[in-house]
Amino acid sequence: MKSDIEIAQAAEMKHIKEIAESIGLSEDHLELYGNDKAKVGLDLIEELKDEPNGKYIDVTAITPTPLGEGKTVTTIGLSMALNKIGKKTITCIRQPSLGPVFGIKGGAAGGGYSQVLPMEDFNLHLTGDNHAISIAHNLLCAFLDTHLMKGNDLNIDPFSITLNRVVDVSDRVLRHIIVGLGGEINGIPRETGYDITVASEVMAILALTTSLKDMRQRIARIVIGSTYDGKPVTAEDLKVAGAMTVLMKDAIKPNLLQTIEHTPCFVHAGPFANIAHGNSSILADQMAIKLGEYVVTESGFGADCGAEKFMDIKCRYSGLKPDAVVIVATVRALKMHGGGFEFIPGQGVDKVKMETENVDAVLKGCENLEKMIENMNLFGVPVVIAINHFESDTQAEVDAVRDKALAAGAEDAVTSKVWLKGGEGGTDLAGAVVKAAEKPSEFKFLYPLDWPIKKKIETIATKIYGADGVDYSPEAEKKIELYTKQGFDKLPMCMAKTHLSLSHDPNLKGRPTGFTVPVRDVKASVGAGFLYPLLGQMRTMPGLPKEPAGNKVDIDENGNIVGLF
Repeated sequence: MKSDIEIAQAAEMKHIKEIAESIGLSEDHLELYGNDKAKVGLDLIEELKDEPNGKYIDVTAITPTPLGEGKTVTTIGLSMALNKIGKKTITCIRQPSLGPVFGIKGGAAGGGYSQVLPMEDFNLHLTGDNHAISIAHNLLCAFLDTHLMKGNDLNIDPFSITLNRVVDVSDRVLRHIIVGLGGEINGIPRETGYDITVASEVMAILALTTSLKDMRQRIARIVIGSTYDGKPVTAEDLKVAGAMTVLMKDAIKPNLLQTIEHTPCFVHAGPFANIAHGNSSILADQMAIKLGEYVVTESGFGADCGAEKFMDIKCRYSGLKPDAVVIVATVRALKMHGGGFEFIPGQGVDKVKMETENVDAVLKGCENLEKMIENMNLFGVPVVIAINHFESDTQAEVDAVRDKALAAGAEDAVTSKVWLKGGEGGTDLAGAVVKAAEKPSEFKFLYPLDWPIKKKIETIATKIYGADGVDYSPEAEKKIELYTKQGFDKLPMCMAKTHLSLSHDPNLKGRPTGFTVPVRDVKASVGAGFLYPLLGQMRTMPGLPKEPAGNKVDIDENGNIVGLF
């Protein structure tokens, strides 16, 4: 079997103008970036406002394991399969961060015969949106430190500053730094740090904005800290919001690419789902839902992370309502959740145990799947389970997953072979999704915005994670009191927690019980439109592993990229 990059490089691509034409877009709508990708102008949204909405499908997953569940593969493969059964379908996914691309995870273009092309561009710089975000964000930081140095007319309390600089590389040594060293000409020394770019509030704004005017207003509302008397200080106060918006004026336009089967795919924005809200842009969805009969989008990590935020944050701001949710699971991941084998960093897994039939471990691991189905049912959305197929799966194991899923309230549970066969391997899944999406929608949010901050946090912790309750650190208590006083208590919650467990503890697999969630801090992304409580030891700057994925990336003698996966 060829590698993902070999499959991608062997595939023939159509000119992006042909892809655009297939969904009714002319060259006038496009800003071409070569032959393979284009940006789409925002005027299209106004042109399409009277068109009916297509069906809106969100793809999520069980709690991730290091083995990979194939969520992006399924998102792309399902989209291609829906097109194969006659449903005009558009994919909407996030642009990956360079941190994971060169770190642990590698690329995020899908895999096998369900990929987005050009795979190399998708995984690397694409059209430069992430770089624009980094520059806009760091311009705000530069204005802030200059303001402190040049007299601090706004009376900013340096110890209240919550803004870090950003870079799109996993670099743990930058988590805590001191700036302004070297004498008074270099500014005021203070302790700060770096976050990864996808954790930037500017990234979240890009993903949640609905127009250029709205983006300007959201950037203006970014809060960097407080004055000595407790008043919030914003990007507008620092007189930099306009310049930041100028830097983002091209990044705001969604990127159009194609799948390996030449179906359209919007790629736009890339916030992580553990430290941000984990979904692609509202703008791309607003275009796609008018252009297609079906839109298939993807939420990061499990249904306790990105999918909850998709429902409670993204849909709240977009006004769009999902018609169905697909939860991706694999037999081997459920077997791992059920204690059938372990993943040991640096050693991998026992392949014999992973590939030997173990129905009991699968059944035990299905407790995690059952909880994810329960979570999505809380929002009133029909659920379909995609069992991402591996050769070692046995029929008894697959039947066990299907039986558990149906008993837990899923509409159907279908084996998917889109990695191996492309769209043809997902037609049964596509049929199940169409059937589920045709049911009447009973979509509802988990909580109203007028609840107090703590009640919203505790509702997510107990209903979605299964916690017994929540503990707040003194710092978290202080921030909750401050943000309530400042009038930010009516915002939704964007919980920053590990993606490796339903709980705050990455070591607790399956469906943990008897735990209390510790909230160690709460921060405000007022421009994006949410507060984000930090649970446990959650970090906003990852680190590289001992053997990062970047070790394998290179250029061959013909100038081709090798080693991306």
